[in-house]
Amino acid sequence: MGAALVLAASLGLAGAASAGTDDEARAALAKQGRAIFGELPIAAESPDNPLTRNKIDLGRMLYFDPRLSKNHDVSCNSCHDLATYGQDNQPNSPGHRGQRGGRSSPSVYNAAFHISQFWDGRARDVEEQAKGPVLNPIEMAMPDEASVLLVLRSIPDYPARFAAAFPLESEPVTYDNMAKAIGAFERLLMTPSRFDDFLGGDLDALSRREVEGMNTFIETGCVTCHMGPGVGGGMYQKLGLVKPYATQDTGRFQITGREVDRYVFKVPSLRNIEKTAPYFHDGSLKSLPQTIRTMAEYQLGKELTDAEVGSIQTFLGSLTGRIDAAYTRKPVLPRSGPETPAPDPN
Repeated sequence: MGAALVLAASLGLAGAASAGTDDEARAALAKQGRAIFGELPIAAESPDNPLTRNKIDLGRMLYFDPRLSKNHDVSCNSCHDLATYGQDNQPNSPGHRGQRGGRSSPSVYNAAFHISQFWDGRARDVEEQAKGPVLNPIEMAMPDEASVLLVLRSIPDYPARFAAAFPLESEPVTYDNMAKAIGAFERLLMTPSRFDDFLGGDLDALSRREVEGMNTFIETGCVTCHMGPGVGGGMYQKLGLVKPYATQDTGRFQITGREVDRYVFKVPSLRNIEKTAPYFHDGSLKSLPQTIRTMAEYQLGKELTDAEVGSIQTFLGSLTGRIDAAYTRKPVLPRSGPETPAPDPN
């Protein structure tokens, strides 16, 4: 039996199998994929934070500006590097004075339409998330909101830019508006890939092996959690669902205090997964094959063959998306003013 017939048969597509055409099998799989994954949006729009050009441009500057950190040496982009698929390829990221937290920095790409932000879902959206690291003593270490506003108001170009971004407000330079601007910029950080092209009707966008891998991914049960436009990011799940997984991190339990949330984390998106090692909340898994095997064992109770692991890995490579280099390019940041506080390494 040829590869196309095997694919068609495994999908239960008797008509495609009898017709024996690769195009029919691909079309059927693309249709199934659209039902499971939907469509990646161009932007993750929010009625609470309408997108405008002035707000987005301000948010881009703030995203890259290290002066939002106590020592002027850590920006959003330090841990969520847009040139390396929105993270830094480290188990955990260095912050103020080189301190490191206990969790891996997730990618900021395609994150704005997730169910929530952070591994434990403690922030409702990217705007709320943007407020956290700036004041975290391990990350950017600013002592309080007032200190952040002092910096922003002391940089001559920023007040005018805030006024343009929030024209209806009498005092536009606020901590909330800083977060809204960063969030607006992040809401367009999408990375469409050949996978999306395939779902959209370009049946030649994926290779034969990638098509087979997509089928293996679906049939194995990975889509139980990794579904929707993000191929994940849309739900919470217990790590060690069918077999206990050894970790000291209790996940959402630390936020809710509910026993049902012990070891529960937000399901990560698999978009750009080939580029965002190491894996898991603690960055403890170094390779993609190891991660695929571990997920199958602890979440699905399955022991995958080398061929199945390789097939899924091949499919996951098709989720590597296209980065808009012009949109994500570091802008020229406004100069500090005479009243801008000096870096503080303490």
